[in-house]
Amino acid sequence: MKIDAHHHLWDLQAVFYPWLAARGQMRFFGDPSPIQRTYNLAEFQADAGAAGMQGSVHIQVGAQDAYAEAAWVQRVAEANPNWPLRQVAFCDLTSSDLNAQLDRLQGLSTVVGVRQIIARAPGEDSQTGTRDLLRDARFLTGLREISRRGLSFDLQLLPEVMAAAADVFSSVPDLPVALCHAGSPHDRSLAGLKTYSQALKRLSDLPNMFCKISGLGMFDPGWSAHSAQPIIEICNEQFGPQRLMFGSNFPVDSLSSSYEDLIARHRRLVAPRSAAHQRMFWGQTAAQFYRFA
Repeated sequence: MKIDAHHHLWDLQAVFYPWLAARGQMRFFGDPSPIQRTYNLAEFQADAGAAGMQGSVHIQVGAQDAYAEAAWVQRVAEANPNWPLRQVAFCDLTSSDLNAQLDRLQGLSTVVGVRQIIARAPGEDSQTGTRDLLRDARFLTGLREISRRGLSFDLQLLPEVMAAAADVFSSVPDLPVALCHAGSPHDRSLAGLKTYSQALKRLSDLPNMFCKISGLGMFDPGWSAHSAQPIIEICNEQFGPQRLMFGSNFPVDSLSSSYEDLIARHRRLVAPRSAAHQRMFWGQTAAQFYRFA
């Protein structure tokens, strides 16, 4: 089964997304105006299905009401039973009513994990302050709670905070963690990639840490299989094929390529690997991690 392990959907009539409503504001991944419209499962499926995908994982994407977003995704999944869909919902793990929030989310059968972003981009992080989560004892308590409940965690951060994150996540060894966007290596220079590789090692040494090859266009809209090859080599060396999986990050990465082109580039990136390794990358690892079986 081929699975896109990282994508988004939104219906601007059903759920309010502040960042999609904010017109004329550049983001670290570019000008969002082309995607500030409803993007539904039918549109995603047309591209993903043509590329051979047979199921997918929806990742929360900044709705004002996180539960409203999760409940909407649940309705989408129920209305499309022929497309297996799992979701990773937002939950503030530092909340005083954490257990009540998790109880509510786990009432939705498609919810298999939680994402609370720690770092997006150097410039934007100075405004959001989310890196402070790594120093918040409540965040670690929340991680332990979702681990106890059998949920996973999607980890989005930057190389600059990987060491601090490794210290936190080493304290929750039974929590399955999926590193989003290969850890967002935003500096693609030789020196930047060396720093990224060294920082990533702290995370990849944790046996419960998996890695999604996704979002390659966010920091390099002109990326190619050739330019991304060093990232793939670093991730493959450190995580091995059993802990790598594919994610399109659509429609955000539609700003830098079509779905067809994105798949073609990823195919070139993994072409040197064995057939067994490629099966893991394109779906087997994601199916296990996100509990499709």
